[in-house]
Amino acid sequence: MPELPEVEVLCRRLEERTRGKRIEELQLASISALKTFDPPLQALRGQEVARVVRRGKYVCLDASGLWLVVHLARSGWVRWREAVSASPPRQARSPLALRVRLETGEGFEITEMATEKRLALYVTASPDEIGSVKTLGTDPLDPSFSPEQLSLLLAGEKGDLKHALSRQSIVAGIGNAYSDEALHAAKLSPFKPAAKLSPEELESLHGAITGVLTAAIERASLLDIEGLKDGKR
Repeated sequence: MPELPEVEVLCRRLEERTRGKRIEELQLASISALKTFDPPLQALRGQEVARVVRRGKYVCLDASGLWLVVHLARSGWVRWREAVSASPPRQARSPLALRVRLETGEGFEITEMATEKRLALYVTASPDEIGSVKTLGTDPLDPSFSPEQLSLLLAGEKGDLKHALSRQSIVAGIGNAYSDEALHAAKLSPFKPAAKLSPEELESLHGAITGVLTAAIERASLLDIEGLKDGKR
């Protein structure tokens, strides 16, 4: 599954290559992947890409105020194409979910290799209109994320640290793999009650979370879009 650092760098790469360019064509290959109908997918045609940002593990592309939001799920990814095919995509047994061609002829394909399709596409006036995005918790890379805020987030938790850190409604994007790394770096048991941390343990955990994710982003920044998918593995 793509993790926060890989998705962060993916968004940066996509923004570098798409910002300021108009979307010329969109070809939907997986009807089940599109979870919204109003606005329609084709409303993105002719819109200029302003930015690509990450919300948790969601890729959010802003095209003149209309958003294409992508949740890559377990085995989804984005492939960059220097020349995007104009031929209609085959829908049978294809990993392709959506093909986006820019006015320059280049563009990207959103794919999902698994047979159990969970990749999700949304077209919306705001990412916050999507329920699973609106309920995301604090982003651990936000400058406002502090040991004090982490303390408040964990104060009402009744379970253990591992489950608390993996819940997207508490801290968005850490997930399973990086929560393990952060707990190891902080020398804290994953089974320790989340609400029972001392100030020193909170300080250590906060530093471990931000340190592990920042280091992972620095490593991922050395990879191209294709290399990012396998970066964590």
